Amino acid sequence: MEKVIVGISGGVDSAVAALLLKNAGYEVEGLFMRNWDSNINNDILGNPNNIADICPQEQDYNDALELCNELGIKLHRVDFIKEYWDYVFTYFLEELKKGRTPNPDLLCNKFIKFDLFIKEAKKLGADYVATGHYARIKDGKLLRAIDLNKDQTYFLADVPPQNFRNVLFPVGDYTKTEIRKLAEENNLNVAHKKDSTGICFIGERNYQKFISNYLKPNPGDIVDVETKEAIGRHTGLMNYTIGQRRNVGISGNHERHYVCGKDIEKNILYVAFGSDNKYLLSNECIIENVNFISGLRPTFCTAKFRYRDTDHAVELEYLEDGNIKVKYPEFVKAVTPGQACVLYLGEECLGCGFIKSVFKNGIKLWYL
Repeated sequence: MEKVIVGISGGVDSAVAALLLKNAGYEVEGLFMRNWDSNINNDILGNPNNIADICPQEQDYNDALELCNELGIKLHRVDFIKEYWDYVFTYFLEELKKGRTPNPDLLCNKFIKFDLFIKEAKKLGADYVATGHYARIKDGKLLRAIDLNKDQTYFLADVPPQNFRNVLFPVGDYTKTEIRKLAEENNLNVAHKKDSTGICFIGERNYQKFISNYLKPNPGDIVDVETKEAIGRHTGLMNYTIGQRRNVGISGNHERHYVCGKDIEKNILYVAFGSDNKYLLSNECIIENVNFISGLRPTFCTAKFRYRDTDHAVELEYLEDGNIKVKYPEFVKAVTPGQACVLYLGEECLGCGFIKSVFKNGIKLWYL
């Protein structure tokens, strides 16, 4: 009997993944990963009696343990706290210092879930590893999930292709509704558990308050991009992202406005007024640190510039330095440095690169 180690998170998706694999005849064991020390949040944010509201990993572990008892499978536990800090959280902070908008989920998948987790699973004798991600692997290709609304290939696009060998995504062939129904029909303890959202190491806390404990606040001017007049004060460029419309910090002026640029050297946050988005539009960007999962190197494909984005038709120009120039003749709004540009050819996820610089009609935008 082939052995599968399933990453059990305490949520419904990984629970049903384990159920499906057990029903398929595999020898199944669970492995719970602890990637963040909630006491760090507790010490920094001063909330000793309410840790569960910050990062409820212990509750997740208890749910995972109860689930595995229900399924009659063994649950292992491993701590990757130091590794998460070194490979994910440190990168997150460094990107914020540069004024960029990082996505820690991609780094977590690359360095933790599809590297360290796989190595730990092999120590436990795994023939395969599995997670509750909504994605599919077929003939060595990473494919979008059946449920496109829940598809998570965007977050998997930076994983090296060799790390997908012997990986199973059991829920990728189901819709979320079907997964919930399977959990209910089998009376799983997490059948009605709410999906986790946001960044685990911040939880429900105020984002700016959390970040200020790691990065020294550096207030500066908010400048109207058209008049070049200072119209307010920002709390630090790391607290804002391109396209942001809420909590920008302009007092006494309720006209519709949005963040349209940052000047790191001068510590200026640029804001535009109106609803036309003209300062957010671009038609070209450079992506760096490119990872290809597929062996294909197309000239034309589609791209997503953020998770909840639609597919945009793009042309790729492969540069000598390994970077890629991505051209999108139909202008796209708020393509943001630090975010991933994930490439697709139909349902296949080709890989990704991280947005380095953004251009409009050949002119570099002042995003950074």
